[in-house]
Amino acid sequence: MGERILAGAVAVGSLAVLTVAHILRASPAGLGTHTQLGLPECGWITAAGIPCMTCGMTTAFAHAANGRFLDSFMAQPFGLLLALATASAFWLGLFIAVTGSPLGSTLSRLLTWRVIWILLVLALLAWVGKIIDYRLSTGDGP
Repeated sequence: MGERILAGAVAVGSLAVLTVAHILRASPAGLGTHTQLGLPECGWITAAGIPCMTCGMTTAFAHAANGRFLDSFMAQPFGLLLALATASAFWLGLFIAVTGSPLGSTLSRLLTWRVIWILLVLALLAWVGKIIDYRLSTGDGP
């Protein structure tokens, strides 16, 4: 019964994130959408002149939640991956909560250290890409 409750909580949390992302207006700059939530501008850009690792994530989620996957990828490739993972978590969580399926236990075994390292490398590559994109868009070069 505890797994079903946890799965239901995952589904509700994922749906909440995707609902907020759907409501937001994605910034055409590819970052800054988070300020609509009352959050401050990126401190990294202010202090160092480069975007932080999460710059563009909210914008990517906003695009993805509205079905604009290419725009989501362009804003932050890893953000698109996380948005798709969040949508998958919603559907899987809902399925497990309703049916009591042991699928959650099976899937959790797939999250190995190798997968974690691959995700970390993808996140770092997306960050480097975001820095290059930001520099090119502001005229600072790569």
